[in-house]
Amino acid sequence: MKLKSCLTAFATLAVTTLLIAPAFAATPAEVYGKLFASQAEEVVSAAEAMPADKYNFVPTSGEFAGVRTFGQQITHIAEAQYFFFKGFGVKPAIDPEAIAKLTNKDDIVKALKDSYAFAEQAMKTITPQNAFEKIGSVDGTDTRASIAAFGLSHTNDHYGQMVVYLRLNGIIPPASRK
Repeated sequence: MKLKSCLTAFATLAVTTLLIAPAFAATPAEVYGKLFASQAEEVVSAAEAMPADKYNFVPTSGEFAGVRTFGQQITHIAEAQYFFFKGFGVKPAIDPEAIAKLTNKDDIVKALKDSYAFAEQAMKTITPQNAFEKIGSVDGTDTRASIAAFGLSHTNDHYGQMVVYLRLNGIIPPASRK
């Protein structure tokens, strides 16, 4: 009897899970949107934490010849958002090529925020039906899901560099203060 009760309970749970779980499953748009929103919070707060007079900072102790300044790290991230997600059917409100010429902290941070808004709009276009359809090659990736994943990875790399630049200037990144 006990075994039969356990099997009945397990079967009931399994059937209920199969019937109810899809109603609670996240869509690709929700998953990627949440990841990009979380990343945006960390990257933007790091960009805002660096004083304007340090946007030209480049580490000098060690092998850092030719690396991007702190400000260039941020403009690179912003430009990359437009590059990665240009094929998602969302139109940018600006000319992404103008971002590289920005030098003022306020303009750079605004461009970064705008690029995340653009990326988040692109994330909203990802559906279960189109997530893995090929839409064109972007740095070796070719589906909305793989491009979004690569975009997240790419920015995390540059965010790590931003964190080092902040710490070399005696600033604890906002995400590390929590």
